[in-house]
Amino acid sequence: MREVAESCRTGAATNIIYGLALGMQSTIVPVLALAVTVCISFKLASQYGVAMAALGMLSTLAIGLTIDGYGPISDNAGGIAEMCELGEFVRDRTDALDAAGNTTAAIGKGFAIGSAALVSLALFSAYTVRAEIPPAKLSLLEPMVVSGLLVGAMLPYVFSGMTMKSVGLAAMAMVMEVRRQFANDTNKDSKGEGDIMRRIKSPDYAACVKVATEGSLREMIAPAALVIFTPLLVGFCFGKYALSGLLIGGLVSGVQMAISSSNTGGAWDNAKKYIESGQLKKLIEGSNQPGQESLKKGSDEHKAAVVGDTVGDPLKDTSGPSLNILVKLMAILSLVFADAVNQYGGKIFGIQ
Repeated sequence: MREVAESCRTGAATNIIYGLALGMQSTIVPVLALAVTVCISFKLASQYGVAMAALGMLSTLAIGLTIDGYGPISDNAGGIAEMCELGEFVRDRTDALDAAGNTTAAIGKGFAIGSAALVSLALFSAYTVRAEIPPAKLSLLEPMVVSGLLVGAMLPYVFSGMTMKSVGLAAMAMVMEVRRQFANDTNKDSKGEGDIMRRIKSPDYAACVKVATEGSLREMIAPAALVIFTPLLVGFCFGKYALSGLLIGGLVSGVQMAISSSNTGGAWDNAKKYIESGQLKKLIEGSNQPGQESLKKGSDEHKAAVVGDTVGDPLKDTSGPSLNILVKLMAILSLVFADAVNQYGGKIFGIQ
């Protein structure tokens, strides 16, 4: 976080670069821990051991929900404090809680994708049994398996792109609604400020809530369809081996993207709060040594941090958390339709 905040000294671009790099590097420890867990559980009790490891992680659901809920509660408390024009000391305290909440939320999201990976691995094993796939056939020498593997690895990227674009479209609609309300506020003073800016009249909050609600529901149709229909199309059109590769590719790629997205967004958010708290000092002229003057809201460094936080919000709050749904739902659908895929899969194109 501090490195990301320091990178804001040279603008938004370096802030984005540092944040992305931190998120990519943050996959090392969780993925290694997950790999060790799979190896040990499989060594002890084969696929049953992997299933028990997944069940063990899911049994701590109450703690996971607590960790996930801490961040939004702190964030909303800060927003309410600012809307109610409470003292600056209140906002400082809620910002500290929100910064801690971003860290706990990243841990909770990493826990969620880790448990999703183990659950999907157990479901994949059940799918291979139901679809009567010999282990020897799950080889990189099998062209259908490799083809499915490549398509599956692509899906988390497409899914993340769709969800991020959806957030952007909904944000644009919200901005246009806010601009419309300001434009229609014609009772302006000599400074050009209307009744809303002077707090004489309240904005139409209901219209903004409606825009956000309708946008979120409408824009999630396409990503949901992608998750639901892709495994079915691959299974019935190209056969059970292609579908097995699809599940493996989606699992491997989705875990990395989910962890990286969550940690990147959290780092950008905390870097912004680090600057707002005044902990980033202004450099002494002609040197790289920090001076005594603190950089806070309104500085160029803070503006760069806001850009990173804006980019990070859809990563840590939308794309990252939803990838575990993609991984699990594809595995569940494949298991449900395993018998049908085994019987009819690939016959459309004459693939056995």
